[in-house]
Amino acid sequence: MLAIFFGLLKGAVAVMLLAIGAASSVRQVAYLWQRPALLSRALLAMYVLVPAAAVLIDEFVPLGNVARAALLVLAVSAGAPMLPRKLGAIGRSPYVFSLVVTSSFLAVAFVPVWVMVLGPHFELDRQVEPLQIAMSVAQTILLPLLAGMALRAMWPAICERWADRLIAALGSLLMLMGLAMLLMFGHMLLDVPPRSFVAMTGLLLIALVIGHLLGGPDPHERTALAITCSTRHVGLAVLVAASMPGPYAVLLITAYLLCSLIVTVPYLMWRRRSAASG
Repeated sequence: MLAIFFGLLKGAVAVMLLAIGAASSVRQVAYLWQRPALLSRALLAMYVLVPAAAVLIDEFVPLGNVARAALLVLAVSAGAPMLPRKLGAIGRSPYVFSLVVTSSFLAVAFVPVWVMVLGPHFELDRQVEPLQIAMSVAQTILLPLLAGMALRAMWPAICERWADRLIAALGSLLMLMGLAMLLMFGHMLLDVPPRSFVAMTGLLLIALVIGHLLGGPDPHERTALAITCSTRHVGLAVLVAASMPGPYAVLLITAYLLCSLIVTVPYLMWRRRSAASG
């Protein structure tokens, strides 16, 4: 049952990335790469400061194995394929598509490297192989994205017409799957000590602040980077967590979904009110 659910979740994320690739023009994908300062801040926030925050939390907060593994998963799972769906009207900006595409490409290298570097610190089980994770990331994330970009190159008019609708539909599907996961496996979280939730929520909150501060002067780009840093990449989280033995996968992904909602929903409401009043 769990394997089927995880397979469906990974499949939905893969199709979402295919749709994002199909919706992304060359101009949008190149947006960040043409702005080195903006790109550097985004990479610093996603791939350096958030993992560093996870290490600091682990140093100062006594946590069990499940919570420590959760911190590692959240620390390395940079990027947010649901970003266009979450951000609504501003989710169509070149910055958002460039951020999603760039983080997905870089995940193939950064995720296994961070698992290898941080794994011993978090006492990660030796069964988790960085090369295996790299292959899974490439197959589940990189290939669908490239396939979507290839489809756009061949049939730009069709992709322009249908890609946004597919992204919206898949975003709703992923949200429903996340809710179903909370309903089915939420009871397992009762066995997790409260300080573990505090630590995970604290990491996502720190990630939100990091993204907000480094997002630059544009309010839309600041919001996008903050949400990207704090929600992390559910597809990557599933891949890394599923490679861990025992009940880790269910607990980690369920806890991730719950903590992400706690952190991002109030922030998005605040940013939308600020935009409306401005």
